[in-house]
Amino acid sequence: MSQTESFDASPYAPVLSAEVRAALATDRPVVALESTIISHGLPRPRNLRVAEELEAVVRAHGAVPATIAVLDGRARIGLDKAQLERVAEDEGLRKLGHRDLAPALATGASGATTVSATAFLAARAGLRVFATGGLGGVHRGWTQTQDESADLRLLARTGITVVCAGVKSILDVPATLQRLETLGVGVLGYGTDRFPGFYLSSSGEPVDWTVRSPEEVAEVMAAQDALAGPAAALIVAHPVPESEQLDPALHDRVLAEALEACRKRGITGQAVTPYLLGHLVRATGGASLEANLAAVRGNVALAARIAAARAAAR
Repeated sequence: MSQTESFDASPYAPVLSAEVRAALATDRPVVALESTIISHGLPRPRNLRVAEELEAVVRAHGAVPATIAVLDGRARIGLDKAQLERVAEDEGLRKLGHRDLAPALATGASGATTVSATAFLAARAGLRVFATGGLGGVHRGWTQTQDESADLRLLARTGITVVCAGVKSILDVPATLQRLETLGVGVLGYGTDRFPGFYLSSSGEPVDWTVRSPEEVAEVMAAQDALAGPAAALIVAHPVPESEQLDPALHDRVLAEALEACRKRGITGQAVTPYLLGHLVRATGGASLEANLAAVRGNVALAARIAAARAAAR
């Protein structure tokens, strides 16, 4: 066994790095980070630089980063340098949602974790704060396709606080908010009374609750714990700064073009999201990617501050 990690008794239990395990044991703040953005969401070699940058942002705000991935059939919570490089460089790495975890572990597969898999594994390991870019949600045309992200149901039964820039703007945002309400997932607008629009600071949709500091979020988490109700996530919707958002007019025009292209080409199901996101990157000259990264950086910093505030309160 490596000196930098510790194994649970079960061969399928998450493997916590020594740093993450020590932080949890001493109630120091830890922030979970997904790995899909590294392996599937960014071009190489920039993806590795961003992965290292995000971990550095967590540390700069007083918390321990825990990037999560499955490597050779082991779910790993906290990656060392070599493991992070592997996630960034291995083109054969699979994309794993939470439903894929059991077969991946049983067959010795390797993969990067999506929001649902990351949230599940983080909560399983005792982490309470998770930072990502944007959540999945209800797809446009749901009445015909019944297509919605697995993120929603997983978050409805997982007690973790997720800092994000809303849901991807290619989705049906009003329907997603309605679905979150139905599933009992709490939503807080951080410094805003409007739900963020991922690439955009605002989707135009209202939120019921607004908080303005990491300490307020920590108080809501403490109230959740005291109530001891059904396990469900708390979403902290943190908008990308207006100065760094994608130009709204450009966003709307390019998205409309992409949706029309999907209709004409018969692109449906799981192929829709990667096509739309790829089209946005190409048609905006990479501006959508930069807005995405600006949102992720801000979310990671806020998540670290929330985790630190929670640890201080405890």
